[in-house]
Amino acid sequence: MNKYEIIIYFSNEDKAFIAEVPELSGCMAHGATNEEALKNINEAIELWLKTAKEFGDPIPQPKGRRLIFA
Repeated sequence: MNKYEIIIYFSNEDKAFIAEVPELSGCMAHGATNEEALKNINEAIELWLKTAKEFGDPIPQPKGRRLIFA
């Protein structure tokens, strides 16, 4: 499990739950439920970190907060 802050909210426009990781620029995912959005964002975090490592990009240290808003 990662230790990055995750924010999940419902988007009326998209009719889906949106998950964002503020510490990882552009790292977002969505899902039909909170649980699906959380599963998808955890996969997106892993891909974000893997890509950053491959390109030698800096990886921010997690602040350790984990927030979920529904």
